[in-house]
Amino acid sequence: MISGSLVALVTPMHPDSLDVDWDALKRLVEWHIEQGTDGIVAVGTTGESATLGVSEHSSVIRFVVDQAANRIPIIAGTGANSTAEAIVLTRAAKEAGADACLLVTPYYNKPTQEGLFLHYQAIADAVDIDQILYNVPGRTACDMQPETVLRLAAIKNIVGIKEATGDLARAKSLIEQSPVDFAVYSGDDHSARELMLMGGKGDISVTANVAPKLMAEMCAAAIAGDSTTAQAIDMRLAALHDAMFVEANPIPVKWAVSQLGLMSNALRLPMTPLSTEHHAQVRSALESITAN
Repeated sequence: MISGSLVALVTPMHPDSLDVDWDALKRLVEWHIEQGTDGIVAVGTTGESATLGVSEHSSVIRFVVDQAANRIPIIAGTGANSTAEAIVLTRAAKEAGADACLLVTPYYNKPTQEGLFLHYQAIADAVDIDQILYNVPGRTACDMQPETVLRLAAIKNIVGIKEATGDLARAKSLIEQSPVDFAVYSGDDHSARELMLMGGKGDISVTANVAPKLMAEMCAAAIAGDSTTAQAIDMRLAALHDAMFVEANPIPVKWAVSQLGLMSNALRLPMTPLSTEHHAQVRSALESITAN
């Protein structure tokens, strides 16, 4: 079972052409391995999957898998609002050698709960690779209910869920009712510590793009049940958790990573660079994790 701090990796781009910056992507993968990140999610929604074409999307997954070279697990973001496209992306991820896939709920088309069940069942039947559900209704206008999650958890290669509602009561219920080999991951950095202390297996994290070592240490402590250590580290990260969402993700996190000198601050439309009015807050949050 994949566990710990799993970075929802940004996709670096050249500021002129907005093509993927492969050199910067290589640097990011190496940096995360060096800093102790437990796993990488390639081309999740933080990786701007919505603006990458299918071929380009698959190329980024393959590149990250090859660069990691089995040193840490790679989870490929392969969700789509078309079941057929999600199957294509998931199949490509398996062929590239990804360890698992992360599949966001179909966005915009607002399927019923039965539609969600059939969507994920079809992908699981089509591609024999471990698959992690991803529920983030604040971005998709689609909320996968716990009853649907538990139905899907009975499918052999559906092995977990990224629960990004921040609803700890819902997460606790899922942890208690799901099979022992089904992992519940946080998708909300603000509440990730609490979720892991109640039995969650990790955090698929935006903050880890900027503070990978601290996030890895916090997740390890929380999973081990060391609430005192986990809380102390999480308090250091609190300002950064807030700063990463002053505008829509991944706008703030790409600006922050660029400030670390690891890549340029380039996003594809309709995403735009971080507004100057937020620079001071994000910069202050970056400085707060290096103090002391």
